[in-house]
Amino acid sequence: MDDFVRDKLNEWGLNELLKIFEDESINTESLYCLVDQDIDKLIPKIGPRARFKKRLKLLKSQQQDKEESHWTEAFPSTRDTEKRKLDLQGESSNSQPTEKRKRETASSELNILSEVKIIMKNVHTKLQNQENTRVNNFLKTKIRNLETEKRELVGVFGKTGAGKTSLINAVIEEKRLLPSGSVTACTSVMIKVEANRHNQKYEAEIEFITKEEWEDELGNRDQFLKNDADQENDDDGNDEYLDVAEKLSALYGEDWKHQSTDQLMDRKYFREIPEFLQSTRKTLTCEAAEELSAKIIKYTRNDTKQGGDEDVKRLFWPLVKCVTVRVPHNNFLQHVTLVDLPGNGDRNKSRDEMWKGIVGNCSTVWIVTEINRAASEKESWEILKSASSHLGNGGECRHIHFICTKSDVIEDLLDSSRANVTSILKRNEEAKQSVRKEFNKLTRVKKHFSDECFQVFTVSSKEFVKKTYLSPENTEIPKLQTFLQNLNDCHSETLNYVSGAQGILSLIQGAKSRDMDGCNKDIYKYLERNLSHQMESIHIVMMETYRTFEKCLQKGVEMSKTSYERILKTSLYPPKRNGAGFCKQLKKVVQNGGIYKPNRGKEINLNMKLTSFMTDSIDEDFRKTFPNDGKCGPFNGVISKFSLDTEGLRQKHGDLELQLIFLKSEEEQIKTKLTQLIRNRKKNIYKSLTTKAEEIMQACYDKAAGFSGTGLLQNMRNTIERHVHESKDTMFEKAKYVMLDQLLSLMMDILEKLENTIKESIELSLKTDGTSIPDVSTELTMVQNLHDDLLKSS
Repeated sequence: MDDFVRDKLNEWGLNELLKIFEDESINTESLYCLVDQDIDKLIPKIGPRARFKKRLKLLKSQQQDKEESHWTEAFPSTRDTEKRKLDLQGESSNSQPTEKRKRETASSELNILSEVKIIMKNVHTKLQNQENTRVNNFLKTKIRNLETEKRELVGVFGKTGAGKTSLINAVIEEKRLLPSGSVTACTSVMIKVEANRHNQKYEAEIEFITKEEWEDELGNRDQFLKNDADQENDDDGNDEYLDVAEKLSALYGEDWKHQSTDQLMDRKYFREIPEFLQSTRKTLTCEAAEELSAKIIKYTRNDTKQGGDEDVKRLFWPLVKCVTVRVPHNNFLQHVTLVDLPGNGDRNKSRDEMWKGIVGNCSTVWIVTEINRAASEKESWEILKSASSHLGNGGECRHIHFICTKSDVIEDLLDSSRANVTSILKRNEEAKQSVRKEFNKLTRVKKHFSDECFQVFTVSSKEFVKKTYLSPENTEIPKLQTFLQNLNDCHSETLNYVSGAQGILSLIQGAKSRDMDGCNKDIYKYLERNLSHQMESIHIVMMETYRTFEKCLQKGVEMSKTSYERILKTSLYPPKRNGAGFCKQLKKVVQNGGIYKPNRGKEINLNMKLTSFMTDSIDEDFRKTFPNDGKCGPFNGVISKFSLDTEGLRQKHGDLELQLIFLKSEEEQIKTKLTQLIRNRKKNIYKSLTTKAEEIMQACYDKAAGFSGTGLLQNMRNTIERHVHESKDTMFEKAKYVMLDQLLSLMMDILEKLENTIKESIELSLKTDGTSIPDVSTELTMVQNLHDDLLKSS
């Protein structure tokens, strides 16, 4: 089920059908295809079924009217083009404000996208009415695959009180959207902020953890209630106890202390959130940002005041995995999502997996800290150091922005005189230099990122709104807005869709207008030879990369074999830790596959420590091979250079222009897909060393977790040490081969997908006659005009 269907059911007051529609995989396309017989099976109760049929009938009628309107307006495309030209000229002559031009450009893009989608939907219908041939099936698949959406994620990190919420509100110019307040009221809930592309409302979609996960958390409380005295003498244990008590008190009040797990799972505690019990998402819809902010407090913050006035008796944030907030009228969040993230993941497994997934998919991170201690603030730098492998070689981050907030705050500032403003700007520049110096000291972090990735901003969210001392430009909020706008514009869904549609229509019409002849055969042979030659060149470059990885990993294996004892000593015999406290911590490590996430401080990952020499040996070459900007490196480099020389061929063979336009479009499409494939697969390749180590160590962890009673700590230590010693000659070698196997698999997949896609495209474009495909000359002209309009408006 997609967002459109979910939104419609909520809008129609039929959210009780969400689970049914999700189970039956009803998306936008299948919603419009539903007939009475399907609806009768889908919705057994007469009441909601009747309301649904009425609403769906009205929706279909509105959609049909819309399509007919678009068709009648779209066919005289010359008139539309001239009108858009006049609009652009008028815009220029009237010198409209930049923001207004941006809104009009975004609106124009949406209109063009809508027109082209309607055109391609009708072409798809035409193809369905034709003979079911190989080329028709190919074309229908191509049309379906035009629907792609890649969002850019911007992760926002920062300690409590650093000003993350105020920063996000200021950047998106929604002063009262995300709730802020007491530093003690924050939670670990992830909050996404993006544009609402479906309607003009403020919306929040709430995703819950599963019932089973919450039952596990309820079960964990028993171990903390047994030994309150021990918890007080152990920082980690006491932190965990307080963490569990805070969560349970938020949802249950005092009930959790004297009721069983079964009693605490009673439906009475979840009356306001039946979606949690139904394993569906809850959607809140409001007309104003302030209204939505008040409603989401109980799902995002440990704050008993809703909107500052109304007392909230029950808080639901302990059950929440993520909240997605959607705002209307926002241009730079059309393809960009801001994510307010906790700095170090979460103990809850699904929340932690989501955290790692989001961090690994961030193309940009904002690390937010107060300016008065930006360079010396340990927590901010620890966030960067602990997340660097997830963001860099294990992720796709291309930009690290260190954002110093409250840049207007300076001691002894009594008025807004020019001298004081000058002092603020001077202090801000000094802060930037200090932060850059600190970044240059992080040698391990810089293995994952180039110097160009790192930028420092000094911002004032308050001054951006009030403009007391500083101009908007000096608050540097506009710089962040411009960055987001550029990031958004780099991923134009409209341009990708329209270009792909033009290529498909060019193939259809090219085949329709010309049969196979001698000229086509010559071009076909030339393209085959060109493809074969380039595939060989790509293979050679990739094999050189494979040999480099093999050499680096072997060095890492040798270092690991000679250094594992030192790693175990620092991990199993840490200084300044009392025996009882460390024993509990190590017990949690072995119970969780070698990984433990304390409430405060760094994550403990024994698997990562054991393979640290191997990752160190490969880090620099890995970044050079798979740079996150995706423009260079041996893999992306040879793919970006790949070309069938269709532009040169078009100049010599104008009669094959349409077929060559299609081939150029296919070439660009496959390059984009391969770049995304590389970006996704390289994350797993990088993690494969640690994943294999965890797999090999699991038997040892299971054995250690089974110990209890006297000598528990030493038994666990001995078990781990013995297992690593006995496995040292095979564990690191196996990890090396797993990484090399995954690298080789990626290489073979790239070569196969590239060769097969281009071969099929060449064959279908030059060997297809037009007997079994429809005439699309009118549609092609329309899309070409819209494509030209799009390029002009961009």
